[in-house]
This record gives sequence, C-alpha cells and structure tokens, in this order.
Amino acid sequence: QVQLVESGGGLVQAGGSLRLSCAASGRTFNIYAMGWFRQAPGKEREFVAAISRGGGTTTSADSVKGRFTISRDSAKNTVYLQMNSLKPEDTAVYYCAARVNDARVSGRSDDYDYWGQGTQVTVSS
Repeated sequence: QVQLVESGGGLVQAGGSLRLSCAASGRTFNIYAMGWFRQAPGKEREFVAAISRGGGTTTSADSVKGRFTISRDSAKNTVYLQMNSLKPEDTAVYYCAARVNDARVSGRSDDYDYWGQGTQVTVSS
C-alpha cells in the first residue's frame, strides 16, 4: 500500500504563486510515475502534470504549460507542483496520484493506482 498526503493549498490572488507538496509513504519503492490532477466544482477531474520516477520525463496539460512546474525529490519521496501566474480558473481541489509497476508517464487518471485526499486551491480575481 501507498499513502499520499498533499499540502500547500490555500487562497491566493490572481497572478500569485503556490507550491503544492505530496509526500508518499508505505511501499514507495513500487512507485513509478506520479502526477497531479485537479477537480473544479461541477467539473470532471482533469490532468495537470506528471513526472517519471527519476524526474527525467515530465508532461503537463496545455492549460498550465509555462506556468506550472512539476518536480520530484526521490530521497524524500515527495513530488511538488510549483504554480505561478495563477488564474481564477485554476481554482480546484488538487490531487496527487501515484502509479506503481509501470514506468510510463501518463495523463490518464485510470492509469494511477493511489490517490491523496486532495488540497484546495482558490484563486481570487
């Protein structure tokens, strides 16, 4: 089993920045890719960014390219999402996800095996 705990969410004005963290525990040696997804009220969960086990491969949604950066500290079993130039449309609950036993980076939520409880990000205009 793998446990994921997100932190770093909050309220920020448009144009501001936040850094989300996701700490993994348990059978972390099984974790390959990790990703961030988000879900706004009344909308489906959507992909934000993902990173490979070693951090050498990343991918992100077009809506956040150039503004959000995903990174990973394997020694700490932690993945980060640096969010800059935030917009009101970035308001959502942000979830961390882990993929085990498959090294491929993916933007599909069905490919992830473990999920955190989510952290709220609210961007005011």
